Amino acid sequence: MSTISPVDYAVISQAFLSAAREMGAKLCRAAYSSIVREAKDASTGILNARGEAVAQSDELIPILVGSLSIAFRHCAAACPIEKLAEGDFYITNNPYEGGHHLNDVFVFVPIFVEGQLLGFSASVAHQLDVGGSTTLSNVASDVFQEGLTIPAARYNVERDWNGGPLERLIAANIRVPEQTIGDINSQFAACQTGVGRVRDLCAKYGTAKVLRVMDEMLDYSERRVRSAIAAIPDGTYRAEDTLDDDGITGHPLTVRVAVTVAGDTMEIDYDGTAKQAKSGLNSPFASTVSATLTAIKDIVTGSDVPYNEGTFRPITIKAPLGSLLNPRHPAPVAARMEPIYRAFDSVLMALGQAIPDRVIACGYDSTYLTSLSILEERGYQVFIEVHGGGWGASASADGADGVAQPLSNCTNVPVEMTDMGYDYFRVENYSLIPGSGGTGRHRGGHGTMRAFRILKDGVRFSIYADRFDKPAAGLQGGGDGSRASCEVLRGNERIPYRSMGSDVLRTGDLLVVRTGGGGGYGTP
Repeated sequence: MSTISPVDYAVISQAFLSAAREMGAKLCRAAYSSIVREAKDASTGILNARGEAVAQSDELIPILVGSLSIAFRHCAAACPIEKLAEGDFYITNNPYEGGHHLNDVFVFVPIFVEGQLLGFSASVAHQLDVGGSTTLSNVASDVFQEGLTIPAARYNVERDWNGGPLERLIAANIRVPEQTIGDINSQFAACQTGVGRVRDLCAKYGTAKVLRVMDEMLDYSERRVRSAIAAIPDGTYRAEDTLDDDGITGHPLTVRVAVTVAGDTMEIDYDGTAKQAKSGLNSPFASTVSATLTAIKDIVTGSDVPYNEGTFRPITIKAPLGSLLNPRHPAPVAARMEPIYRAFDSVLMALGQAIPDRVIACGYDSTYLTSLSILEERGYQVFIEVHGGGWGASASADGADGVAQPLSNCTNVPVEMTDMGYDYFRVENYSLIPGSGGTGRHRGGHGTMRAFRILKDGVRFSIYADRFDKPAAGLQGGGDGSRASCEVLRGNERIPYRSMGSDVLRTGDLLVVRTGGGGGYGTP
């Protein structure tokens, strides 16, 4: 920092953060599908030339942004960065090469300034469809049935995209190529925005100064995180949380964690966690890392600490190979959000023993994802939605109502958008569920209900979720939130569904989706 004035550092570092946020806005505004355009299931960031995340779009999806560097390292291993040229890019969605589930596609575009590689502009987005047995692939028994895997590799935009062989290969293996290819194009547009902003900074302040700021941003975050960890009493803190079941046998799945604080370092060890599931309720290790880091960032530091590679340096994360949080290939991973929420909660509960004033009660901390799709003569239509639930209460406030939980952070999909975009269902009810938040000195947030009227025969419904059996727990004497549920009303018949499954619906069916409420805080 001796050669950079505090003013220059403040201006340039904030410009990097602003660029990452602008990239995210560009990606979502240019997207074709509702899951990206409306729900904003995407993230963006800028990496240095070593592939370390410097600035990330912290207002988008934490679970995606926390693993950019991990996915990048696999891409660089497949093709060394020294071989990259203008127009090249890395792409992958491989869960066993730093990815999450197959729907999350990563794109990395190199940033060259006067022939020098300064870094990479990165984007990741949840694609509406990547093939597989169903649009959510929640009944797959291996990753091959979940869709198309794109191995970490280098391609060229002019040669391989824009009608080239890679674009054609992807389009030929998915149900809605126009929307998926359109969304990947929005990722390229976002990355080009990042390239342009970094070049602007170099033109204004000089390349050498910009590179020094990139390094200092990582060092600053590391110092802040180490300082925050050092303020936590040394010791090992243990906790566990449980998934309802594996979607096949009905047996619950337990996540166990030991958080060890030693000086200014922290180790998180998931030894004792359940073995990998036969269903898609498995988390690739990159997802486990992202969820763990997000939990630590949420509780240990403030929002003024940039979420970058420096944040990770004082922290070691372990999960047994072959477990729910680090499965062996080719285990299915489509529903990986469910186990990593249990990891997220376990870390919070463990740290809550050391710093209880910073922890909130459990919310409806699950990804409740539903899909409605139909195949007609004109081709497929696919709709996917992430449903928000109640947030847990804290020592100072009620829980928020009807919001996405911390790892997801997806936004509401407006009913008006579904009315305009889809003709095989309509939303007849969208509301909060009164009394669904746990009681307490501060109540938990309310869950939500959406009711979909099915307008055509042959609509395929798929779901994965959690907290159908075990509700979000209250804290310090607060009550539990309500459970989630799902059912179809068909005339006088009521057809309940479990948290994992798929079915074909009929004209006139009313699909009712209810999310759970958050736990209360303190004695009522």
